[in-house]
Amino acid sequence: MLNTLSNSRSAEAGLPGPDAAEVEGASEGVDLHRVIALFRRRLPLFLAVVLVVLVAAVVVTTRATPLFTATTSLTIDTRSQNVVDAEAVLSGLTPDASVVDTEIEIMKSRRLAERVVDALNLDEDPEFNSALAKPGPLQSVVGGVAAVFGAAAPDAARDRMSELDRQRERDRVVNALLRRLSIKRSGVTYVMVLGVTSRDPEKAARIANTYAERYLLEQLEAKFDATRQANSWLNTRLADLRSEVQQAEAAVEQYRAANNLLSASGATLTEQEISAYNQQLATVRASQAEAEARLRTARAQLAAGSNGEDVGEALGSSVVQQLRARRAEVSGRVAELSGRYGPRHPDMVRAERELADIDAQIQAEIRRIISNLEAQVQVARERTGSMAGSLGSARGTLAANNAAAVRLNELERNAESVRTLYESFLNRFQETTSTEGLQESDARIVSPAAIPTRPSSPNVPLNLAIGLGVALSLGIAAVVLSIMLDTGVLTAEDVEHKLRLPHLGSVPLLTSVADPEDREDTPQDHVIRKPLSSFAEAIRALRASILFSRIGHQVRVIALTSALPAEGKTTTALCLARVAAQAGMTVVLVDCDLRRRNVNRLLGVEPETGLVEVLNGSATLEAALLNDVPSGAWVLPLAKNSFTPRDVFGAHAMDDLIGTLRQRFDLVILDTAPVLAVSDTRLVAAKSDAVVFLAHWRKTPEKAITAALKVLEQSGAHVAGVGLTQVDMKAQARYGYGDAGYYYGDYKKYYAA
Repeated sequence: MLNTLSNSRSAEAGLPGPDAAEVEGASEGVDLHRVIALFRRRLPLFLAVVLVVLVAAVVVTTRATPLFTATTSLTIDTRSQNVVDAEAVLSGLTPDASVVDTEIEIMKSRRLAERVVDALNLDEDPEFNSALAKPGPLQSVVGGVAAVFGAAAPDAARDRMSELDRQRERDRVVNALLRRLSIKRSGVTYVMVLGVTSRDPEKAARIANTYAERYLLEQLEAKFDATRQANSWLNTRLADLRSEVQQAEAAVEQYRAANNLLSASGATLTEQEISAYNQQLATVRASQAEAEARLRTARAQLAAGSNGEDVGEALGSSVVQQLRARRAEVSGRVAELSGRYGPRHPDMVRAERELADIDAQIQAEIRRIISNLEAQVQVARERTGSMAGSLGSARGTLAANNAAAVRLNELERNAESVRTLYESFLNRFQETTSTEGLQESDARIVSPAAIPTRPSSPNVPLNLAIGLGVALSLGIAAVVLSIMLDTGVLTAEDVEHKLRLPHLGSVPLLTSVADPEDREDTPQDHVIRKPLSSFAEAIRALRASILFSRIGHQVRVIALTSALPAEGKTTTALCLARVAAQAGMTVVLVDCDLRRRNVNRLLGVEPETGLVEVLNGSATLEAALLNDVPSGAWVLPLAKNSFTPRDVFGAHAMDDLIGTLRQRFDLVILDTAPVLAVSDTRLVAAKSDAVVFLAHWRKTPEKAITAALKVLEQSGAHVAGVGLTQVDMKAQARYGYGDAGYYYGDYKKYYAA
């Protein structure tokens, strides 16, 4: 509703409505002049913040303790030595980005920091152990007071520290070391740059080198530990496997013995026995066949009528040969005796008997030989049968052994698998044992840390640059915050954009526009003494804006009000009355502020009758009016004791009085109380032709103005616009972009002194 009223008032005044202004502002984009003006308004704040921050940066930089940073470079070694052809238990690092980042995090670990602390006894260094640092002045005083009251000294208290307290102290030392540690990767390489900062350059280099060495040592220890653990596990596993192999092989041998599966030269005893039986059977069978052949031949010769002398065995018999030799000898003697003596000679007979005896012996020997052949054949046959029986028995045993060999094969496979596993573990154990002393770290130091010759901190140029940047940022932030917190109204554009009302004019702060010799004047006196001054011209401009604020309506009764007290209403009203009187108008100033009576104070009068007496009928208007002699304007003041709880402004008497004043004067100025403070103003404002709402430049909050305007809207008053009072024209000329006062420096010489 307030916006609707504001839009209509803006249309009457010939000003663009808020929507049009917004569209126009949006189409124009960012106004650089406005931004500069906003910044210039708060330039002192900006400079103050910048100066404070810069001074703080300089003080901090100059008082900072010099710190030295020592750096050492390490690299992930992409090449590995292979002294023995054996695979390591803990494989080397792969030189990719994730591994390098992982190693950097490992170097930042608390475990490695603790090892460095232990190696260098940093827990005894006051730089890292704050408990050992020398106390400052305040700490010394506190320590002295504690000693007076019987508190333990720091060293004694430290000696009585519990294990938890010692752990906390150690954690603080480790944290202090980690805060002074910086590790980063050099570009996209495998090089890691480790830096340590300390007050002592030698200490910084020592810590950095120790850090690098401990890191490499930890890598080696990790490999050594892994190898030792592997060897221990392999040794334990080998013992178990050795027992399993023994058990498996014992099971095989026991099964062999239990099932007669003993072997030699790769074959079982039964198989060897069968092989021997086969060979022997073949031999005896050949012998049998040979004996049978000799026997058959001998029998065949005898059957053919042979006397047996041609039998092969007889031919080979030494007895037969001897007998034949004797027979030949005897036969020769028989032949000799036959030719000498005849057949009946005793010698002849004796010789023939001897010859017959020899023949009988030969035949007997031949029969013995034949009988021997038969015996040999029988023996050969029995031997062959026996051998065949043994072979059959062995074959039966072999069949049973083959059935038992199925389980034996299973046991042998089990034993072989256990033996193979045992041998593989044994080989691995020998490999790891041989490589235990040949481990090397996966990183190496490229360049050890040297003692720094220049402090790394404080970096004066960098600190000052950062300080300047922070100062500028905080200065801008302060300006932005000030703009956000600035709820006052500054320019005519602020009035039109924020309040959606016309800007009627700005009343300058007299000290900002008057000459030095005139700055002791009061504003109401200055418009009389210097009618051509810029201050008087501002009042005349305000009067013109008020009179032409309603196109088509004559403005004769105006009410001046504000949201809060002390915003220059009475001073402006008196100046406005005097300027209008100087212009030839008949003017009356009516003091409607029953509580303050500021018109009397400004004029220096204390009348006996006034507005309240006129409204009560106890005095006439002529008796109550006072003439402002310097200007010729008339004033209807308030008497000294004129306050009344009665509603004098809502009565018909007030309407009659305003009607009378409208007829007698060209301009009736009603000086009212603040809207938010006194309810009488609503009644007075509703009876006027136009309400001039005054706001203290940069002081009156926007929300207070909005609340007061809403009250006036609800009372039915016509707000002609807003006027700014106590405007510092010098400040407005510096940063009041969007207001006529921005150009005050260009036109101030136009006014007469």
